[in-house]
Amino acid sequence: MSDPTLITLISIGVTLFFMMGVPVFLVIAYWVIGMSYVLDLQLLNMGAALQDVFTDGFALLAMPLFILTGDLINRSGIARRLSDFAYACLGWIRGGLAMASLGACGLFAAISGSNSATTATIGSMLHPEMVKGGYDERFSAATAAAGGTVGIIIPPSIIFIVYGFLMNLPISELFVAGIIPGALMVLGMMLACFIICWRNGWGYLIALSPLRVFKTGLGAWLGFFAIGLVLWGIYTGKFSPTEAAGVTVGFGIIAGLGSWVISKTLRMDQNKDWSEKSTISMLVVEGFTIPQIPGIVMRSAQITGILAPLIAISVVMQQILSLLGAQEVIGNFVTSMGGFYPILFTAMAIVFIFGMVLESLPVTIILAPILAPIAANIGVDPVHFAVIFLVGASIGFITPPYGLNLYVASGVTGVPYFKLLRYTVPYLFALISVWILVSLVPDLALILLPER
Repeated sequence: MSDPTLITLISIGVTLFFMMGVPVFLVIAYWVIGMSYVLDLQLLNMGAALQDVFTDGFALLAMPLFILTGDLINRSGIARRLSDFAYACLGWIRGGLAMASLGACGLFAAISGSNSATTATIGSMLHPEMVKGGYDERFSAATAAAGGTVGIIIPPSIIFIVYGFLMNLPISELFVAGIIPGALMVLGMMLACFIICWRNGWGYLIALSPLRVFKTGLGAWLGFFAIGLVLWGIYTGKFSPTEAAGVTVGFGIIAGLGSWVISKTLRMDQNKDWSEKSTISMLVVEGFTIPQIPGIVMRSAQITGILAPLIAISVVMQQILSLLGAQEVIGNFVTSMGGFYPILFTAMAIVFIFGMVLESLPVTIILAPILAPIAANIGVDPVHFAVIFLVGASIGFITPPYGLNLYVASGVTGVPYFKLLRYTVPYLFALISVWILVSLVPDLALILLPER
């Protein structure tokens, strides 16, 4: 049997595995092993490649630390305070609670850097509240899924770390470049959310209270401090993204333990009056105890244990695709489009299509080395193209048949996957509109960078 026939059969086989629900990591691994057999490559090469990814990738150390940060922030109660603040600001508008959940996703993303963590955290907290508040449960779950897309765009971002590692770009610059596009994604989804809620009359309104906004904002000061600490440190160069991840983990542990100690002390102190206790309680969160930390770390380790092997095996997949000439085929197809905009939009379409069937990590590892040089050749700034690429990849989180955030939202809310699809359409239009805008206006990504 000829090699092309074997390649076709193996590819069809793993595609069937994917459609049957086999984990993406195993699907890619089966394909890599099969291709290694066809191309007569030693499996030892695969092991060496996997080792090189993590021994040479210092920047990748930030990934498990930011995942841990998100879990610490969630477990300590800081995420809940951020959600309360967002609702206090937007609850007076039709669809305010749904818009607040999108805003809370943006705030949580600015600490965690993970799309799935953002969707799971905000969805589990606010979906029940939205249903009680008069929203359709399917729309509520779809809103959490859509809000999670900004998890990989608003810095710190795990996928920006991977992209910078692959393409040898300053991760700090990528982080800063994602600020405005990420904010525009949130605002675009908020506009879509408002229109849908206004047309359907969803959501109960609350009066706009400056005092409530002030109190909830004061109660969320730890979250704002964490966001400011990360952005300040990276933007000023005080520490690298990897060091920033370590700093935020330390902050999360100190804030969680310290808040628990203060809260317990207040409950035991009989000398302070009620108003004094209330004021102090507003400034601290629920926190967690030292015995609870191993459980939090274990949860983060489980997520890292899924993502890290996926990154490694996707790197090997990219190497095999290069040997098969896939890079040349895709590259020739894109460059054959002719002018600047046809090439750029063709590259964006390829990212969008791949994002429909693959998670952002393999999409980035497979396509970035192919498309980024083509974009550079036609004059697209490498950092600008990184933002274009990853905004497009993030949209894949709510596009079937893969749509990772849809699965996460379905899992935490109990709403069946296929019932979410209809309600993601307005958010898809909003995100695609922002994506096109970011691609046409480079300053949206580059204006905050120094010496630009």
